[in-house]
Amino acid sequence: MKQKLCSDQQFITIDNSNHMNLHEFQGKSILRQYGVSTPEGIVAFNPQEAISAAKTLQEKTGTDKWAVKAQIHAGGRGKGGGVKIAKSLADVEQYAGDIIGMNLVTPQTSAKGKLVKKVLIEQNIFYPGAEPTLEFYMSILLNRQKGRNMVVYSQRGGMDIEQVAEESPEAIFTEEVDPRTGLLPYQARRIAFNLGLSGDSFKNMVKFAMSLYKAYEGADASLFEINPVIKASDGRIFAADAKVSIDGNALFRHPDIVEMRDLDEEDPTEVEAGQYKLNYVKLDGNVGCMVNGAGLAMATMDMIKMSGGAPANFLDVGGTADAKRVEQAFRIIMKDPNVKAILVNIFGGIVRCDRVAQGIVDAYKNIGSIEIPIIVRLQGTNAEEGKQLIDQSGLQVHSAILLSEAAALVNQVLK
Repeated sequence: MKQKLCSDQQFITIDNSNHMNLHEFQGKSILRQYGVSTPEGIVAFNPQEAISAAKTLQEKTGTDKWAVKAQIHAGGRGKGGGVKIAKSLADVEQYAGDIIGMNLVTPQTSAKGKLVKKVLIEQNIFYPGAEPTLEFYMSILLNRQKGRNMVVYSQRGGMDIEQVAEESPEAIFTEEVDPRTGLLPYQARRIAFNLGLSGDSFKNMVKFAMSLYKAYEGADASLFEINPVIKASDGRIFAADAKVSIDGNALFRHPDIVEMRDLDEEDPTEVEAGQYKLNYVKLDGNVGCMVNGAGLAMATMDMIKMSGGAPANFLDVGGTADAKRVEQAFRIIMKDPNVKAILVNIFGGIVRCDRVAQGIVDAYKNIGSIEIPIIVRLQGTNAEEGKQLIDQSGLQVHSAILLSEAAALVNQVLK
């Protein structure tokens, strides 16, 4: 998954393919651990649980209005009807019943949408005398181009940040953070000043920004996006929403966050690939790719595009692939009905080409009839042995030596 955010009036793309996304209620639980103020909320899986949650919140906070919010890994839920404000317990029951079980379509989902299995019942923090007076946007993410984290913020909260950047780039502020020091107090004060705050709300925003950055670092996050950040009329600052992604490479340090993983929100094919230690990301093209090494995979995908096709996936079998893993990679690629050809491009360094070839032969035998064309390019360790294995198998496989030959074959089989 990729997300675009802006920096210095420029769009940068954040690649979330190796990140673990959290639900809003999970992200807020992390925020609270670091002192970031959020509304009280309880997750419900059916209308009855939603009523019970609303009553509990009423007893605990005194609220008589509740937000009913669909919990899926996508933004823009309100635009698709996934966020409702309930003014009575009857409303809570009705809205929870309407939202749970719906396929929620937002600007960040496919046309098919995502099935909602749970809702967050949240207190109405805007009690009489504390109605919201301002909404802000704030996010923290890594700017890979500069090798620093940055805080992106704006007075134009509650809107798509991309739209704000395009229409009013002067409304976007950024604060670069030195990784050796973290967010410094003077930077947090500058954030509060640029947001036009004063008095108690200024002090509260400084505390909010400092705590938010500590949460970002402490959780090894790759993205914290709060839209909107609410300033109530009494000066309090709240995270009214929370979109959180955790760096997948750091999850070994956070077993508590690993337990938050919701496999229902992930592509089942990608989940299966992970079980076999395959680096797989589904794309929208028609040529399946099986490659070893991320750099070679990117070059192969470019080559497919230049030859008139489009990559159907990113699949790196890794440097220690054996015949069994290669067979599983074939099975995963072939689950995509859009795949019209498969290109295997292996450079044998650590991985041996004959092992890959054996996996291709085994896949043919064990899967049964494979009717789509397969193009195999093997170079490096035991490449000749691998080619011999395939040639002697009697399989209908197109062999290539040069990358240009593989490109020509891709073009040929797609016609």
